[in-house]
Amino acid sequence: MTRAVVACAVLVGIFSESPVVGQEVLRSALYDVRVVTVADELEVPWSLAWLPGGDMLVTERPGRLRIVRDGVLLPGAVPGVPEVFAEGQGGLFEVLPHPDFTDNKLLYVSFARPKGEGSTTTVIRGRFENDRLTDIEDVFEAQSQGRGHYGGRLAWHPDGYLFVSVGERMARAAGDLTAHPAQDLSNHHGVTVRLFEDGRVPDDNPFVGQEGVLPEIWSYGHRNPQGLLVHPDTGDLWLDEHGPQGGDELNRVQPGLNYGWPVIGYGVNYGSGAAIHSGTRGEDIESPVHFWVPSIATSGLMVYTGDRFPQWQGNFFVGGLAGQQLARLTPSVDRPGQVEQEETLAYGIGRVRDVRQGPDGYIYLAVERRGAPGRVVRLEPLPRN
Repeated sequence: MTRAVVACAVLVGIFSESPVVGQEVLRSALYDVRVVTVADELEVPWSLAWLPGGDMLVTERPGRLRIVRDGVLLPGAVPGVPEVFAEGQGGLFEVLPHPDFTDNKLLYVSFARPKGEGSTTTVIRGRFENDRLTDIEDVFEAQSQGRGHYGGRLAWHPDGYLFVSVGERMARAAGDLTAHPAQDLSNHHGVTVRLFEDGRVPDDNPFVGQEGVLPEIWSYGHRNPQGLLVHPDTGDLWLDEHGPQGGDELNRVQPGLNYGWPVIGYGVNYGSGAAIHSGTRGEDIESPVHFWVPSIATSGLMVYTGDRFPQWQGNFFVGGLAGQQLARLTPSVDRPGQVEQEETLAYGIGRVRDVRQGPDGYIYLAVERRGAPGRVVRLEPLPRN
């Protein structure tokens, strides 16, 4: 585990909560980058995805799925999206096409589903044709309850498995830390889940056949995983997750392992600054690959593989909510699975909910702005003098 050297980018133009005026340019260690608005007038854009024909899909947390076609945000929301619990941190989260979308037209959507007097993280799939979502089927519904911290990120493995992140739902860490719901495998608080595409549980999941343990669980001891990906080169699962006050983490997720919340960590209680954890390391508990103190409130997570920014290939990109920033992490050459350096590409850009590589090789961000409409922006390299 490393605590990286931070190199800050210089911003020319305006990154603020007000409407954009003039050209926005980032000056980073390796590139000058132009920021181009792709879609505006969005309400808390949360997730981005592309369809084979070139359409971009954008989720808005209040419960709308939107389409950007030929560079234009279509005016209406996609019909057929289920009712969402759009209160507090709840709402519509991720949209993810099936790997064989061209043939089966299946879209997967995660959201906070109303349940009893509360809500829970849920994944459905439906057929997306003629700009409508039909034939809805449940894929996963978390056994969890709480006020927030839903997780809700989705990722496909090349072998056809679907990964889902579920937050610890803001359950309190008090008394015996090892008795916290995120350390209890009989529920879905603070876990990643591995499923077949229809929601069935693979026989080789790490806890299959163990009494009192939910068999779909892949890893546990997470807080609120807000970024999730399968590494394009190794096939490993990676996630970033929120710490409390300090202690956001980047983790390489391995089956059956415990990632420590709330037993170990690098953060403290909000307000009081009192200790939460028993320390920063623990026996049979995985430590993060990288952590942030103070927190940036990590969100979308991506590994860049395109040709528009060749010197960034293989780098991790992490969105920040509280930090309103985009972080670039350089992996270590000498120590595989570790981070060598961090560069902050922008401050004050807005709350970066998602970061994705588009089919064109550019980098796209879903940005929430308080006091102004949210937007989707594209990062493009500029020639350097």
